[in-house]
Amino acid sequence: MDEELYDRWAADLGRGRDATKTLDRLLTRYREPHRQYHAVAHALRVLRTVDELLAAVAVPDPGAVRLGAWYHDAVYEPTAAAGANEAASAALSRRDLEALEQSPQRVDAVERLVLMTASHHPAGAAADEAVLCDADMAILAADPATYTAYATGVRAEYGHLTDDEWTRGRGSVLRSLLAEPALFYTPPMHGREATARANLSAELASIE
Repeated sequence: MDEELYDRWAADLGRGRDATKTLDRLLTRYREPHRQYHAVAHALRVLRTVDELLAAVAVPDPGAVRLGAWYHDAVYEPTAAAGANEAASAALSRRDLEALEQSPQRVDAVERLVLMTASHHPAGAAADEAVLCDADMAILAADPATYTAYATGVRAEYGHLTDDEWTRGRGSVLRSLLAEPALFYTPPMHGREATARANLSAELASIE
């Protein structure tokens, strides 16, 4: 896994000392002990899915989408207020990428992409946002065992909540997702909509 992660990072940012140190710091964040789902394996899954979607969806800067995937959960604290993790992750992406002398356009794009993951509602014409959003949400359409592992991991991350608090909060999230007219925004993901809804409905039934 580590070799793939370093290769993927180097494809956009090279293998210089500063770039490698930045990745090391980023991976340290994804390896924080409280992360049971939003960890390195999740980041890699999103990166792989981004590449799959980019093969079918044209975006202005594919590298910005990949970097958005790297940074979208860079800061993850389950007790944080809504949107706070994404805001902190976006700010971190700006600091790191400016230090690595990425173009202002790319830095702005990555920041915008990371902030979008707070709502998972891409702007209508923003294909890059649609790709990152679908890559992040693709877990919803996983096979039942993988989906169950995801749900179990998220519950563990919210271990500070009582069962009643978790049931109310998670139930609200699941019902909100099921009420969306569409869960995915890119053509390659449209065929996975039914699977995602079946997974969400099964989880909702299990906690109710």
